[in-house]
Amino acid sequence: MTRDEPLGRARRQALLARYRELVDAELPRRAREGRWVVTADHCFGRILLDHAVGGRWYDVLDRRRSPASGQLDDDQLAAAVALAERVLAEGDPLLRALDAQSLAWRGKRPKR
Repeated sequence: MTRDEPLGRARRQALLARYRELVDAELPRRAREGRWVVTADHCFGRILLDHAVGGRWYDVLDRRRSPASGQLDDDQLAAAVALAERVLAEGDPLLRALDAQSLAWRGKRPKR
């Protein structure tokens, strides 16, 4: 899929719903169960948004317009959902690497 081939409205809405389900419920639940490095929903959002835009999400998206995920273009949204699904499948080792990169984009070091 490219920018020239936009997602259909129904497909985009389904991806936005899946993104919310993953960030708000599934990833935090699995993280708590598995004692992953990140467990808070907003941290999952930060990590996925950062990787979708290739840097600090708030440098690219308007932090005053909510939800930030709704501002992603079709390719970015699909990539964010795919990455979230990958985190769900691969768990803490992948999450640690993604979190470390997200924090590095902010000039911070991982806490653990």
